[in-house]
Amino acid sequence: MEFEFTWLVVAALLILASVLAHLVSRRFGAPILLVFLLLGMLAGEDGPGGIPFNDAHVAFLVGSMALAVILFDGGLRTPIAAIRVAWAPALVLATLGVVVTAGVVALFLGLAFAMDWRRAMLIGSIVASTDAAAVFGLLGQHGIGLRDRLRATLEVESGANDPMGVFLTIVFVEMLRQNVETLSWSVLAQFAEQMGIGMAAGIGGGLMLVWLMNRLEMTGGLYPILAFAMAMLVFAGTQSVGGSGFLAVYAAGVVFGNRRVRALQLVGRFFDGLTWLGQIGLFLMLGLLITPSQLPAQAPAAFLVAVVLILLARPLAVILSLSPFGFTLREQLFVAWVGLRGAVPIFLALIPLVAGLDAGSTMLKAAFVVVLVSLAVQGWTIPFVARLLRVALPPTPEPAPRLDVDLIHQLDRDLIAYEVKPHSRATDWKLAELRLPDRVRVVSVLRGEQVLSPESLERLQADDIALVLTPPEHNLAVDRWFSSRFASTASDLPENAGDFVLDADHLVRELVASYGLAMAAEDMPLTLAQALHRRLGSAVGRGDRVRIGTVELVILDMIGDEVRRVGLILDPAPRGWRGLVAKFRRAPAP
Repeated sequence: MEFEFTWLVVAALLILASVLAHLVSRRFGAPILLVFLLLGMLAGEDGPGGIPFNDAHVAFLVGSMALAVILFDGGLRTPIAAIRVAWAPALVLATLGVVVTAGVVALFLGLAFAMDWRRAMLIGSIVASTDAAAVFGLLGQHGIGLRDRLRATLEVESGANDPMGVFLTIVFVEMLRQNVETLSWSVLAQFAEQMGIGMAAGIGGGLMLVWLMNRLEMTGGLYPILAFAMAMLVFAGTQSVGGSGFLAVYAAGVVFGNRRVRALQLVGRFFDGLTWLGQIGLFLMLGLLITPSQLPAQAPAAFLVAVVLILLARPLAVILSLSPFGFTLREQLFVAWVGLRGAVPIFLALIPLVAGLDAGSTMLKAAFVVVLVSLAVQGWTIPFVARLLRVALPPTPEPAPRLDVDLIHQLDRDLIAYEVKPHSRATDWKLAELRLPDRVRVVSVLRGEQVLSPESLERLQADDIALVLTPPEHNLAVDRWFSSRFASTASDLPENAGDFVLDADHLVRELVASYGLAMAAEDMPLTLAQALHRRLGSAVGRGDRVRIGTVELVILDMIGDEVRRVGLILDPAPRGWRGLVAKFRRAPAP
């Protein structure tokens, strides 16, 4: 009994150390997942902790559950608008991109080490997938502002490419186990079957969870437990019938998170904590599984694989996948650099080890070195690369402090309590003139110890608590009204983001009159926002650029779907390779 409690104390201390390490890592900008991994190594048998752990089967089971939680939470927080604007490039990157990445790594291993092509493709498949936890976490940790479509592509791809990595890994493990030397076309049918079952199970499971949440009357604390159990059932059930459980659990999260559901805020907060616990436990466990003294034998070759992966395989895969979708070369290079490897490659490397392949242990150590290099090099330099490639947007307004109140799920309204901050947009107008979206109402205001009706107030003040009744589709727009004011000036913008900053309700003909620009006649009566919507349709996001006549407009600020501020570029440079050539030609001679 004492022995069991000793292990419980050790586990609690490791989790506590991880939480405290997170606070330290934020101050120094260190990738938090790398910190968790190093803590696990320090606690292992080669470190001061001296904890022996080498059970690959337990690691695989725990890792599967942790990744399922992380993917469900990622889907839960993916708005359908992000799927709508990024599904095509993200899907290509999550399928073709993974195959190209694995193929380039395999080609390198075959040429450099004369490795059997099946084993080379297995290693390439293990390291080809990006990691959802790493991408979600590090983009949030560094607070980097990106074009909406660019950010959505990165996040959706990282959540959707695990199934492809798992499928390829299992295919080549089975080829090596059965000593099969050629791929058959049946592999494509098998892939389509797994993805089809996974997508159907995910959508069905998500809708079933919505139905259960809205039909069952339970105490509040049981709703998150129900969601967790259903997510695990979708994942494990789909895997057991031959589908992709990882795709299913991510799809279930997307479906659930974009529906009207009772206790959605409770579920969201529960999974936020559960995801952090999953990340901490997963990386600590993977760190424990590795014996650092055994790494030097594989380190040189694995380091070369990491270099090829980061500098050649991933960039080539990204350029081939994203070029047809209008991403600039700078954006493609940034996507390539943010192809972070985290727990997924180490988890995939457990598959050949669990399957009993002779080289399983070697592959696990190689994958571990690749992950260390990726997190240390790429994870630490994301802000620098974003500035170097000039893809970072001006910072978004500070999020509005808010508290969501769960209402009866049949209502198509949310009740949200906002703390009005100094310099909030909501203080810019009189309360009666506040230009909130349709069907949004301020129903009450708490000022000090007083409860005031909106009709009795002229305007909101800092430190007020405003109770707002809003349809769910307007939540983000209302958030922006209660956030700190967006205060960009031309000097705050990255290079080429705009020679002038204009309100989006400026008429095009006013620009023509002011600057003598050549613009299309049909644009003359439109506002800048209308001209942008006319060309971009509903897929409008911060950072999107559109050429109109001889100028270029870049969207700097939005409230919901409404474009509010626009950068005007009078002399736009050519895009892509032509832009680089033009820049080279303009460079002064040494």
